[in-house]
Amino acid sequence: MEPVHLPRLFPDPLLDRLARSLRVAREAAPHPVATGGVPPEDAEVLVTGWGCTPLTEEVLAGLPRLRAVLHAAGSVKGHVTAACWDRGLLVSSAAGANAVPVAEFTLGAILLCGKDALRMRARYAASHRLPDPAETGRLGNLGRRVGIVGASRIGRRVIELLRPFDVEVAVYDPYLPRPEARALGVRPLPLDELVATSEVLSLHAPLLPGTRHLLDARRLALLPDGAALVNTARGALVDTAALTRELVSGRISAVLDVTDPEPLPAGSPLHHLPNVLLTPHIAGALGNELPRLGLAVTEEAERLAAGMPLRHQVLPGDLDRIA
Repeated sequence: MEPVHLPRLFPDPLLDRLARSLRVAREAAPHPVATGGVPPEDAEVLVTGWGCTPLTEEVLAGLPRLRAVLHAAGSVKGHVTAACWDRGLLVSSAAGANAVPVAEFTLGAILLCGKDALRMRARYAASHRLPDPAETGRLGNLGRRVGIVGASRIGRRVIELLRPFDVEVAVYDPYLPRPEARALGVRPLPLDELVATSEVLSLHAPLLPGTRHLLDARRLALLPDGAALVNTARGALVDTAALTRELVSGRISAVLDVTDPEPLPAGSPLHHLPNVLLTPHIAGALGNELPRLGLAVTEEAERLAAGMPLRHQVLPGDLDRIA
């Protein structure tokens, strides 16, 4: 990983705990063969993070004993190549740990959208008065339908966090069997119906060739007037030009932690619209949340050292439907 990330992911006490399971190189490097004092020919486990060089066939040739890659971040697609699977390496990801803060951020966004907090904030700033009862008739979360696009790790965590609230949760996910949807306590719906009937729509699908612009102009037009879109997944799931037109019209509102492109151009109207909350990709693990990712990797290392199966293993067949 890039060296700046090591002390943030693994504070000294956590690095000491990791060292009880692995012979740890206490210096990070972006290139895996620069293994911080451990001879590359001896390295059996790579602990990776943001900035890791792709593990190509040429790189793996310098790591003849390598048998596992434990990733202290979310997606492994940036550095785990086909050569890793051909070699039979065990691969694990801290995506489940990273899902926690994303889901927490999403929950807050959903509940704020239910109160139409973005527009009400703008009106308050402009008028300096409390709202009349006539202006609050549609506000509130009681009985509101929340649509979840993607029963991913994060999507499922959001569903779990929504359980104490009096909202109806519906889900679109082509990989979610109906019995599993029932077990989650959600209603499965086709995507168009979900979009057309959700008062708050939250995106948790991976960005794949088939999901790019999943919400195009046609589907965005299906959102009910006054609905809100929450995107903490990937910006390219939404057609930015079409979304901008909808938001400029004022018909819907949005909380966007991710955009396409990222960041948006300085001239984008989304920076200043009263019905848009635009945040700089902060939903995932940051600051004091980062050691949670290091802890997930440390626990995986302990399982590996004890001869136990990995809890968060990534398999080649997963890649077509995960971020």
